[in-house]
Amino acid sequence: MPYIPHTKEDVTAMLASIGANSIEDLFDEIPPDLKNGKLKEVPSGLNEMEISRLMSERAETDGHYLSFIGAGAYEHHIPAAVWQITTRGEFYSSYTPYQAEASQGTLQLLYEYQTMMASLTGMDVSNASMYDGASALAEAVLMAVRSHKSSRRVLMPSTIHPVYRKVVSTIVKNQNIEIIEIPYCTECGHILLESLAPFVGQDIAALVIPQPNFFGVLEQVDALTDWAHTNNALAIGVVNPLALAMLTPPGEWGSKGADIAVGEGQPLGIPLSSGGPYFGFMACKQKLVRQMPGRIIGRTTDLNGKPGFVLTLQAREQHIRRSKATSNICTNQGLMVTAATIYMALVGPEGLRRIAEKSHANTMILLEQLEAIKGVKRTFSGSMFYEAAITLPMPVENVLQKLKVQKILGGLDLKEYYPELGQTILVCATETKIPADLVKFTECLNHVLSE
Repeated sequence: MPYIPHTKEDVTAMLASIGANSIEDLFDEIPPDLKNGKLKEVPSGLNEMEISRLMSERAETDGHYLSFIGAGAYEHHIPAAVWQITTRGEFYSSYTPYQAEASQGTLQLLYEYQTMMASLTGMDVSNASMYDGASALAEAVLMAVRSHKSSRRVLMPSTIHPVYRKVVSTIVKNQNIEIIEIPYCTECGHILLESLAPFVGQDIAALVIPQPNFFGVLEQVDALTDWAHTNNALAIGVVNPLALAMLTPPGEWGSKGADIAVGEGQPLGIPLSSGGPYFGFMACKQKLVRQMPGRIIGRTTDLNGKPGFVLTLQAREQHIRRSKATSNICTNQGLMVTAATIYMALVGPEGLRRIAEKSHANTMILLEQLEAIKGVKRTFSGSMFYEAAITLPMPVENVLQKLKVQKILGGLDLKEYYPELGQTILVCATETKIPADLVKFTECLNHVLSE
């Protein structure tokens, strides 16, 4: 909706109504020495044509880079129809109101989203989204501790996204919850069952299981899930939703399936957008549904037999007593979820699978080309999806800087998060990359390493 400013006459009338002579009088409690006065450095206003040209020129200075960075945010093709539909007024301005049932269209869309996510993860129920993947994992940890009741200890593999681990620590560290880090195998790149041996027989609330993990390597999810259940712990799956088009969903891991599944929904039709906004998803088994934070939409029929949608569960702090709330998550990422729902509906199960397969194939081709360069090798031997760590024969920082000069974002330097890996980068090639892109990256990296 366009913004219509008040006229001078409107302002004068409103000020007269409240007995003020000027807008400044409304803020007379602010000490004069704290007021900046006029903003002298702000340029005068531009007309539409001038501002369009200015922004275009500034955008061009960034240039266009060929990106091989993933690490939790992925460059996927988004059909034009997705955001063309999402930004229609019916969707763009809709939001679940406090009188929720008055907005049947919004509730139906969220219900469809939940149905899709429950199907994709193989779980019984999904909520209507979280802020992002990292906070979704933190909420899953809190949910597991509430459900387990006797333990406040959670096993967290070091192959979980390092930012996710930081967010979890920030949210739970003051709630008397102990996060125990599990080391990974430096040869294969995933955690081993042997590393869990010291915790057999101990009271553990949950084991977090990434699939794929931060290195792009596939974890032994069946064995890890069964280990958790054998040791009376919940299994929390942290998954890439696109990978689930190819891989076994968490609801089918092991003999009983994971108890909770969370992750980042950005691969499902959400642009990179310099880091957000994205959305997190959460799904669980039916037995845990009353511990799930956020909103859950249900479908019912009215007295006349007509179908309708309702907010079935929303145990949030502003709806009930704070001490009884499951979470302080106060909202859902409605617009992002709308785009993801439209994306999944347009692409369909087979389309998701083709995208996943193409992304995997591109990364395998890229790895084969890169390993042909002298001194370059895959860091881990474990099976992978569409990311991989590669070790270089010279300082990574210099290599990435030189590649950037060539308009190539060559990967993520892992030194900050895993200094023990030395000169290692994490690379990713999605379905957006064509053979010429892979060749260009390989040739430029070869040239940089040969200098």
